[in-house]
Amino acid sequence: MSVLVTGAGGFIGSHVVEATVRDGHQVRALVRYNSRGSSGFLDDLDAEIRESVEVVFGDLRDEESVAKAAEGVDAILHLGALIAIPYSYEAPRATIETNVIGTTNVLSAARRLGVRRVVHTSTSEVYGTALYAPIDEKHPLQGQSPYSASKIAADKIVESYHRSFGIPTVTIRPFNTFGPRQSARAVIPTIISQLLKGPQVRLGALHPTRDLTFVEDTAWAFVLAAQAQGVDGEEINLGTGQEISIGDLATKIAALMEREIEIVSDDQRQRPAKSEVERLIADNSKAKRLLAWEPQVGLDEGVRRTVRWIEAHRDLYRPGEYQR
Repeated sequence: MSVLVTGAGGFIGSHVVEATVRDGHQVRALVRYNSRGSSGFLDDLDAEIRESVEVVFGDLRDEESVAKAAEGVDAILHLGALIAIPYSYEAPRATIETNVIGTTNVLSAARRLGVRRVVHTSTSEVYGTALYAPIDEKHPLQGQSPYSASKIAADKIVESYHRSFGIPTVTIRPFNTFGPRQSARAVIPTIISQLLKGPQVRLGALHPTRDLTFVEDTAWAFVLAAQAQGVDGEEINLGTGQEISIGDLATKIAALMEREIEIVSDDQRQRPAKSEVERLIADNSKAKRLLAWEPQVGLDEGVRRTVRWIEAHRDLYRPGEYQR
């Protein structure tokens, strides 16, 4: 296939580009324009892979640049979004414009150009705190932050284009993805980067639980979703079906790194009380059934790989940078 990946320069997006190329497809990567001419983490890919990727610059909020990027492709893997929850409290409008209008522009381009499959990226944050566990795709959607509300809206726009115009869509709903290239705003990189400096680790709430999937497993699911039969209109969770609290996660990471740890709960790093998502754990049976997908890399091995990457790229991490 010929595939357009939006958000291609980001954490998950760059891994999806890599997986798609390795699976033998032609990849065009849409990267948001910046004055540095940087393609984000695409610049760090192996030279053989990077040279086979066509990079185009644009902005999801600009309908024409999205349409131009989508010309001639068979599938769009739509990962472009503003994903920082703390930033969504500060700039809800920017979050909504990118995540909702950007997704609408992708769908409109797909409709105009006859794209055969749009794989849309959702998030487990749309579920809010689990009302029952494990969380399946029928779980109610709860907007517990401006970010999660924007993604709920984007998911529903995708559903509407499928029902109204017959656009072949699949919504992939990853739970918490982690691994190399993830920014320090996420919990695992901030724990690792702080432990590399010393034993004290400052975190927000320690009791919430998360279901953590290694990024290479998440990326492979997008490749499968682009090609699977009988999945149009479906929403599919990606997760391991296992949960761990933030506090226990920090202790585990310290043990894997063979380091002492002193956890400090920092009120400045906590979400507003009614915004905190207390529990996330996936029912991944639909992904197993429709995509023949299940995670291959366990939490311990994934953390070890992430530690090695962060150790080699310490210049990208300022210890303690994580927020909420």
